[in-house]
Amino acid sequence: MPSEKVLESKKAIVANLVERLQAAQAGVIADYRGLTVAQDTELRAKLREAGVEYTIVKNTLTNFAAQQVGLEELEPVLHGPTALATSSTDVVAPAKVLVDFAKSNEQLEIKGGFVEGKVISVDEVKVYASIPSKEVLISKMMGSLQAPIGNLVRALDAIAKKMEEEA
Repeated sequence: MPSEKVLESKKAIVANLVERLQAAQAGVIADYRGLTVAQDTELRAKLREAGVEYTIVKNTLTNFAAQQVGLEELEPVLHGPTALATSSTDVVAPAKVLVDFAKSNEQLEIKGGFVEGKVISVDEVKVYASIPSKEVLISKMMGSLQAPIGNLVRALDAIAKKMEEEA
């Protein structure tokens, strides 16, 4: 039987994980086994740049936290070495960074993930990874909105010049 101090420590870790999972818009679970220290450092830097929180987690404690937030379906992927990458601001960021990194580092294995309280498969994680970032989508939308206005301005300018020539 674990001591009271150890038990309290584990309860605090579970409470922290519950809070993190509830705040997360999306998360990805991966097996980091086989990564070198340099590769892990590179991965952590990329995740930090994207605003993604990345930690190595104990499966049993993560499973307790997942049960509390309604992510029971994560239980089958919580085996072996497990890393958890979550973002509270961007649905795409954890998937994009980990899937891109896994392409050049075969040792990193994506196990699954979740988006807005729903557990998703590895294939769905890859679909999320292929979605452009929020900033790219906004810039595309702004470009789409500006194009008709620009065309109208050019058409009105051409009409004005034609009227000047006729006058």
